Amino acid sequence: MPYEPDIPLYFDHFDPGQKPWQPGQALNIEEVFKNYQYYEIRFLKQGTEIQVQRYIHNQRDCAERYHVMPDGSLEKITQ
Repeated sequence: MPYEPDIPLYFDHFDPGQKPWQPGQALNIEEVFKNYQYYEIRFLKQGTEIQVQRYIHNQRDCAERYHVMPDGSLEKITQ
């Protein structure tokens, strides 16, 4: 993955069903903060896992973790 581990990146959308999954263009917090909904994604464990937090009206709504599979797909980690 081209992203540094454990650094929050911000996106205006997140589609875990996309194969292969690509996060898209990272935006700065000022760009997404004005949106109704945005996502904070952190790449964990050398890019083999991601943590996704969804924000609505700048309040955290939910958080999920995914394994990044060898084929580029995402598999949700259930807790």
